[in-house]
Amino acid sequence: MAEPANTAPVLFDRALLRARQARARKQGEATFLLDRVAEDMADRIAAVRRDFSDVADIWTPGDVLRAPLAGRFRSIARIGLDPASEVVPLQPGSIDLAVSALAFQFVNDLPGVLAQIRRALRPDGLLLAALPGGDTLTELRQSFAAAEAECEGGVSPRVAPLADLRDIGHLLQRAGLALPVTDVDRVVARYDNAFALMHDLRRMGATNVLIERRHVPTRRATMLRMAQIYGERFADPDGRIRATFDIVWLSAWAPHESQQKPLRPGSAKASLEAAVKGRKK
Repeated sequence: MAEPANTAPVLFDRALLRARQARARKQGEATFLLDRVAEDMADRIAAVRRDFSDVADIWTPGDVLRAPLAGRFRSIARIGLDPASEVVPLQPGSIDLAVSALAFQFVNDLPGVLAQIRRALRPDGLLLAALPGGDTLTELRQSFAAAEAECEGGVSPRVAPLADLRDIGHLLQRAGLALPVTDVDRVVARYDNAFALMHDLRRMGATNVLIERRHVPTRRATMLRMAQIYGERFADPDGRIRATFDIVWLSAWAPHESQQKPLRPGSAKASLEAAVKGRKK
């Protein structure tokens, strides 16, 4: 029987994403977020008390993970961004560690990608990834929305909905992964003004690639009003503005018989009622 066609909505123009990442490399990338994630990822892997041999780096922009991972594993397969497909070209059971840094936020079918990674992992293999989520760029989003509503009478899509911890945990379980763990690293950067922030976003290759994005330039008056609102609402006493980046970390394991499992319902040796009564004595 043929597999059902992928019905996930297409939110992102991945060809445009690759073009903008290439432009960022030519212009001189802003890598402070990627550098932070790469350092944190190396620390998190080092804290795991088991050895990994075959690793896949899935869609991480540039070579930021090369140095932290070099020499630590038998092989590292680097999966580059394919603008036409979200297929992860790995054989079933071929790796024991999958990593990804700041790439999954541009995936149209994240459940499908996670399921592919699950198939590629050997039993007790680990997925460790980081992506922007939560309140990332909340200040810029609020300022643009207020300026467009005031100057143009409506709001255009600029940022895709960002994942939160609960959503990510559910997706990991849905993909058949075990022992999911998520946490958030909040980074607050400061800039002279909103235009300096937007310049850095271009140098990250992280500007708007939504399919439903606005295809005409934003009016100059709207841009100026956005920057003014940003400064009024989100500036520190010294006049510099704040920009929030919430880095959502996710990890989960391919199932294995050695992993800890939850107790079966009714298998507890003491009841909750008895425990509560004991505390009240």
